[in-house]
Amino acid sequence: MHELGVVIEVVKIIENFAQKNALTKIDTVVIQIGELSSIIPRYIEACYPAAVDGTLLQETNLKIERLPGNAICKKCNKVFNPVANNRCPACGSKERELLCGKEFIIKEIIAC
Repeated sequence: MHELGVVIEVVKIIENFAQKNALTKIDTVVIQIGELSSIIPRYIEACYPAAVDGTLLQETNLKIERLPGNAICKKCNKVFNPVANNRCPACGSKERELLCGKEFIIKEIIAC
């Protein structure tokens, strides 16, 4: 499970941001995770308490937003979800280009 290492890095980034911006208390951290990324949201949620224990983020709430994956068909330019459709639903082609869905973003840090 590489999610613990990812969350520890997120904590470091947010603590650095808080220090640079003189934040002493953070209420909520919002993270966006693409459905095609290798990060599993429930593992992030499971290891978050251990990663923030003893840090500025110890009392924070974690909110995870899932971002859908999208691809564009190289034959007909139809945008579709590659998780729901292995082929283009318009023309049946398997030729596609991934547009989004692999993101892992610290979207928002809500201070008190």
